[in-house]
Amino acid sequence: MQAIVEIAVGGKEAGLVFEGDRRFKLVVRLPEHLRTDIESIKGLPVPLGSEVISAPMRAALGESPLAKVRYVPLSAVAQIEIAPGPNQISRENAKRRIVVTANVRGRDLGSFVADAQKQIAEKVKLPAGYWITWGGQFEQLASATQRLTIVVPIALLLIFLLLFMSLGSAADALLVFSGVPLALTGGIAALMLRDIPLSISAGVGFITLSGVAVLNGLIIIAEIQRLREGGRPIVEAVREGVLTRFRAVLMTSLVAPLGFVPMAIATGPGAEVQRPLATVVIGGIVSATVLTLLVLPALYVMFRREERNTEQPQPVVS
Repeated sequence: MQAIVEIAVGGKEAGLVFEGDRRFKLVVRLPEHLRTDIESIKGLPVPLGSEVISAPMRAALGESPLAKVRYVPLSAVAQIEIAPGPNQISRENAKRRIVVTANVRGRDLGSFVADAQKQIAEKVKLPAGYWITWGGQFEQLASATQRLTIVVPIALLLIFLLLFMSLGSAADALLVFSGVPLALTGGIAALMLRDIPLSISAGVGFITLSGVAVLNGLIIIAEIQRLREGGRPIVEAVREGVLTRFRAVLMTSLVAPLGFVPMAIATGPGAEVQRPLATVVIGGIVSATVLTLLVLPALYVMFRREERNTEQPQPVVS
């Protein structure tokens, strides 16, 4: 019965028509004026073969004339009426699926979905057998966030290991690594000043920012160590090391912010990805540069105080 309705209303391929080297599908269906006529649909003949009529039904019909009828109208076996319905029935994993789409503007996607989930949980009571899943860009956001929770710690650990291999001291590596939270502070402040939500692109910017901040600290600490190995007192070595490497740190810090300025003020396609990344890098490098030149030397003197106290002149006995 469903196949008959499908052929009559929707049409079904019955063969191919060849015109030269071109092929066209031959589709069989009712004419347009009959496909929209409900009375014509009701009169569609439904065959009653032996495979259709069950044994109990044949026994009940007996010698009735209906037992010899090979066709009945569609209206005899189905109720046909015009009613609103879905244009398309989508399925996924053998289950029906209804998609509700929305475009989010003026706020971040994560907080919007969180508010929507809260409202639905409070006001919507789903019947048995129904459930809600959140997909689209939010699904991609959740997947990327999950990957970042793994990538970010691994990246920071690799940075620390490279610092330890370069400096040969865990204490010096931790001092240089202290520039990372100083840089993150500036990146977060820049996002708040521009009213930009934390996103995946901003997270990538924080990873980039960590590398630049560590590089600046490494330049200063390496110069201080070189001066101390030459016999300079710790305070003098710190002061001279910062002044000597000030220009190098400043040049290293200016390269990235100047290159990211066009991305920070972008308004065209892709700006929603470029702006958070550029904002984090620019704001973080500015704070990292200032705090690295001021805070890192002070931390070095503070945590190297014991070594400084042991650097006392020894009497020479001749």
